[in-house]
Amino acid sequence: MTLEELEKIVAKRSAAKPEDSWTARLLSEGPEKCAEKFGEEAVEAIIEAVKGDNERLAAETADVLFHLLVMLKSRDVALSEVMRILEARQAQSGLEEKRSR
Repeated sequence: MTLEELEKIVAKRSAAKPEDSWTARLLSEGPEKCAEKFGEEAVEAIIEAVKGDNERLAAETADVLFHLLVMLKSRDVALSEVMRILEARQAQSGLEEKRSR
């Protein structure tokens, strides 16, 4: 599965009734709640990275990616926009890019 495919799943689930879909429920609570949930999942991934449990890290990272896409959806930011920015950044080294910000 690609991130683009997952983005389509999030979009489809966002059209469901909040009582029928976790994604729809989260989105119905607004961007702040979506961001909070993304943050929770990111912290859980960090904890697993520190512990060194690769299987749990992979599982938590899956949660992070899913909730990232839900958060982007909550603000109508397309994954293609994020990818466009990443692509533009590849034209220079990471150190040069950081200095330019």
